[in-house]
Amino acid sequence: MLSVCRVRCARKLWGPAQTSQILNVTNMHRSVRQLLHKKVMEDNKPWALISEVGGQGYIEEVTDIMKQHFQIICLKDFLQNPLLHGPKIQAMFVWNALPATKPALLSSLPSLKVVANGGVGIDHLDVSYITSLGVKVTNTPGVVSDATADIAMGLLLASARNIVEGHQIAVNPNTTHKQCKMGVEVTGSTLGIIGMGHIGSKIAQRGKGFDMKILYHNRSRRSVEDEQAVGASYHDNMDDLLNASDFVVLAVNLTPETTGLISHRELSLMKPTATLVNISRGLVVDQDALVKALQDHPLLGLPNVLITPHVGTNTYTTTRRMVQRMVENAVAALKGQTIPNEVQPK
Repeated sequence: MLSVCRVRCARKLWGPAQTSQILNVTNMHRSVRQLLHKKVMEDNKPWALISEVGGQGYIEEVTDIMKQHFQIICLKDFLQNPLLHGPKIQAMFVWNALPATKPALLSSLPSLKVVANGGVGIDHLDVSYITSLGVKVTNTPGVVSDATADIAMGLLLASARNIVEGHQIAVNPNTTHKQCKMGVEVTGSTLGIIGMGHIGSKIAQRGKGFDMKILYHNRSRRSVEDEQAVGASYHDNMDDLLNASDFVVLAVNLTPETTGLISHRELSLMKPTATLVNISRGLVVDQDALVKALQDHPLLGLPNVLITPHVGTNTYTTTRRMVQRMVENAVAALKGQTIPNEVQPK
């Protein structure tokens, strides 16, 4: 009887331990299978060339979006062995005009199917040349509109109310009094928008919130519904808009037609007290003419000039939306599907 009890006790002690070992082995096998499956999935992802993470490239927080669908490689790593990596690359993600789509680089990417640009402007891309290689070109309109319109209004308000100058006076240890020069009332003033696309319309919405009178000039007139939504009046003649506006905002793409759109003559038509806000490419305004209109001083040193780097879309939300749209465009191109934002050569 005693021996039977010992056997039973031994079985009871041994049973759970054996079960635990079996479970551990099973879990280990499952983990190995998952790792192998993940590796296979990674190996099957198409390769994409990007500029870099950090620096002038992508913030770390958005790389996960690209990695969901692509095996990404930075330009620096690619250049270590372009003969090895070149044939793998099917997509190129261009951010802040990088990687530069020069013929030398493109010729080393025989499998390239799409150049997905982050942002609306494509003046840094030779679309005709790229598409002649059988490569699609895409951009990201729409998703950048809110952030760009926000910064347009930010610049407008900062200029009208001398916010930057006021800050400098407030923090200057040599300031003996806090008096700033008088600003300009934004509420109830006249806002002239040149370029009434996605971004221009968003600017008009924000102007309406300040009870501004909205004028606009565009290649084609918007619908009555669009005009009524923001209370905008169309001006076929841009000169009339320049003459009537207290604030003029430029929201056009850079093209041969819009290069130097605002020069000596146009600036002379504006009110002496008017503010010009350019959220387009810099070359839309004749820089020499602008310096002359602002009293012939070097542009960067003028107290009545507020200049920012290219930060119109620099918010976490918009950056993620842009990268998501870039990926969607690239995936569609690789799968032969309709591309949401394909750019056609002109």
